[in-house]
Amino acid sequence: MLTDLPNVLTLSRIVAIPIVVGFAAWGTPQADALACLLFILAGITDYFDGKLARSRHQLSDFGRMFDSIADKLLVGACLMVLAGFLRLPYLSLWPAIIILCREILVSGMREYLAERRASLPVTRLAKWKTGFQMTAIGFLLAGDGTGALLGIPWLPVALIGAILLWIAGVLTMITGWDYLTKGLQHVDL
Repeated sequence: MLTDLPNVLTLSRIVAIPIVVGFAAWGTPQADALACLLFILAGITDYFDGKLARSRHQLSDFGRMFDSIADKLLVGACLMVLAGFLRLPYLSLWPAIIILCREILVSGMREYLAERRASLPVTRLAKWKTGFQMTAIGFLLAGDGTGALLGIPWLPVALIGAILLWIAGVLTMITGWDYLTKGLQHVDL
């Protein structure tokens, strides 16, 4: 089961985390570009692991559990390294905090609801949120130095990342509220 391709892809995201964080912490334009590239590749594996698991009939409890964990670890580690090295410009630390808090909230609710045999299915808006969030983190990891490295120094890479993170933050609040209200319907108050 661990050697099934979908599970290998999921595990590769977890293995990529310290490498992405290390490149981001290094802080050179070349390292930033590598952090961004590896983050993009990890994001692509998130798309393909589930698709392959379904098409190959290799769905597993391991995959269902670790897919979500790998995503949260990757996003959380990247947001923390960006915050720790002061690479969240334009007050984008705030949407980063909102995103991390929502991830913890939804994870906790899903764990509780699983015990009650209830679930919180992923909504279309939550998928859009994830798209904006992942794109924003990619831009923020790349930073303006990568734009200069690629010969496009006029492109405000960090600003684009910050704007996208703010959009993700707003979508995070909307979807977080939606999940919270749906989750509370299963709680005896």
